[in-house]
Amino acid sequence: MKKEMMLGLFFGMIAAGGFAAETDGIFSCKVGKIEVFMLVETQREGNTGILIGVDEAFLKKYIPESGFMHSTNTFLIKTPKHTILVDTGFGGAVFEKMKKLGVEPDKIDAVLLTHLHGDHTGGLQKDGKALFSKAKIYLSSKERDFFTKTQVNAGAVAALAPYGSRVVTFEPGAFGSKLKELLAGITPIATYGHTPGHTAYLIEDGKEKLLIAGDFLHVALVQFPAPDISATYDVDPKAAAASRRQIMDYAAKNKVPVAGMHIVYPAVGAVEADGTGYRFVPKQ
Repeated sequence: MKKEMMLGLFFGMIAAGGFAAETDGIFSCKVGKIEVFMLVETQREGNTGILIGVDEAFLKKYIPESGFMHSTNTFLIKTPKHTILVDTGFGGAVFEKMKKLGVEPDKIDAVLLTHLHGDHTGGLQKDGKALFSKAKIYLSSKERDFFTKTQVNAGAVAALAPYGSRVVTFEPGAFGSKLKELLAGITPIATYGHTPGHTAYLIEDGKEKLLIAGDFLHVALVQFPAPDISATYDVDPKAAAASRRQIMDYAAKNKVPVAGMHIVYPAVGAVEADGTGYRFVPKQ
């Protein structure tokens, strides 16, 4: 790779809120007694072409000339009772990083899925065999129905198939409603739009909280300050924008850190109101 390109990527990471010196792709934090590890599955140059209804003049306000980075992340959670994975990425580096943390796939008790896109379920199975031999797979009933009945996706069907009765569906609650825990310390919240059953997970212990918000955005540099802009990946762009604002508003007003599957390292941080939009402050 040319020196100029390397420098561009380096400064792009910094501009995107990334941590350029990071080498192992693991960021850890605690929510009370609960340990949370962000695992970078892949990282590459970002693409603003996925954004809907924006032009070059608009993008220049937010995207540096050097470009920016796009990440795909998963989250490993260790509670006093369970070892949990939130999404599986493509099923590559996530296993290497779990091993670095001393966690083998057969030690995972539960895999919580934000949704059924391939970059979140690719690590569930290989050659028709479940890669998490003892885990239950949790996802919203709307998500499963959409991708296995309404608009059948072969990849989603294949990802879930080896788990049979170990696939557990649920109805996530809405912001502002009475929420019900899925597992101790973990509550699912309906954030529909990116997909029909897209789900965020609120991690809570005592007074400390963290919202793992899945694909609530794809280009953080643009969608934090301009949350009404959606991406071509969103099944329902209007609903996705509404959910994105709900998430950011909740995080900002309640001072709850938010984590995303497509935010660069450390992918966890505070959300602050900023004019008509918001800004993201990465956790140190």
